[in-house]
Amino acid sequence: MAPYASDDSTTGGEVDEQHSRRRKAARYVVPVTVVGVAAATIGLVPALADSGDPDLPKITAQQLIQKIAESDTEQLSGTVKISTDLGLPDLGGLESGLMSGAAGRGEGGSSADPTAKLTELATGTHTLRVAADGPDRQKLSLLENAAEYSIVHNGKDVWAYDSKSNEVYHGTASESPERDEDRQPPATPKDFAAKALKAVDDTTSVTVDGTAQVAGRDAYKLLVEPRQSGSTVGAITVAVDAETGTPLKFTLTPASGGAAVVDVGFTQVSFAKPAASTFDFTPPKGAKVTEEKDAGKDFGKEFEKGEARGHAEKAPKPGEDLGKGSDGMQTIGEGWNAIATFDTGGEGVPSGEAAGQFGGFLDSLGDKVTGKFGSGTVFSTRLINALITDDGKVYVGAVTKDALVKAADAGK
Repeated sequence: MAPYASDDSTTGGEVDEQHSRRRKAARYVVPVTVVGVAAATIGLVPALADSGDPDLPKITAQQLIQKIAESDTEQLSGTVKISTDLGLPDLGGLESGLMSGAAGRGEGGSSADPTAKLTELATGTHTLRVAADGPDRQKLSLLENAAEYSIVHNGKDVWAYDSKSNEVYHGTASESPERDEDRQPPATPKDFAAKALKAVDDTTSVTVDGTAQVAGRDAYKLLVEPRQSGSTVGAITVAVDAETGTPLKFTLTPASGGAAVVDVGFTQVSFAKPAASTFDFTPPKGAKVTEEKDAGKDFGKEFEKGEARGHAEKAPKPGEDLGKGSDGMQTIGEGWNAIATFDTGGEGVPSGEAAGQFGGFLDSLGDKVTGKFGSGTVFSTRLINALITDDGKVYVGAVTKDALVKAADAGK
């Protein structure tokens, strides 16, 4: 992260037919799937609930970012509320199943698999209980109606338990902390803030926007805004604990205005050491236990036979630059206007007689657009937009519909 200017407004150097139908259906859900990925990458989240403006010593944006970077908080417990409003159409729960992917499929699948379960955080409002005691002990519990889903990391063991299905998923922690972080979406303000600040660069304005109280603690507000036009991101606000430098709340509002796209913030927090028993876990009697190495094994065999295997092998690895991870995968533009583009190698969204009822349903979700590139359909949310051309090319980013069309035109 490059040094910031000494004033409070800064720009950093950081911010057969059946198979055919299946392949086409996979392309249709790109906009929905990419929302979960982009949300985790960009760092989405509630408008700051200001319960007072504490009188705190003046601090510059550079100093506040330094304070976040130097924060050594390893022990905490609390309650986090996360609300996400991407403006997705009501698909009767279909979008949640699509975003969960194949993790729970096959005989070896488990409803307790974190890869599938935590994608639920990408829609609606959820309450989490979190606890941490250093890098080897963490617990996250997703509270549901008359049920609870928990993930417990204790040493080399990672346990996940779904009380609704009475299923347990057991895996081992990676020797690479970065890999473990990439396996699940962010769930705390610190997770979101870290990902967002990594994206900060010269196209970004970073300032200190006063103070606030969050979960009863005094905090500074760090305001991150795009300097470029064409982005769907309006602003990101991070409330930083004045004493510890720990992000307490993270807010992303869209350029179109209205409510925040996602709100993530502590409603209660303590920095005392959690009891060691917090991280103990023994599978309940009668629970079905799935080991990580066996999960989804039947689906895996089916997958090996399909064309999807080739696409998966070309797909970018977690944390890898899009331009390097896939044949033909490129990133157009920079900063907040960056657009990821790739070729699906087939037809795009069908129309007319070929589309049938399913195609008509898709048309109702997207907007038909034309340009030098030809024609295609734009699927939109309040933050992420995706253009799928009729010849199977995909352009996606936190940018406007016009920006996607211009990118597609430039690609011809």
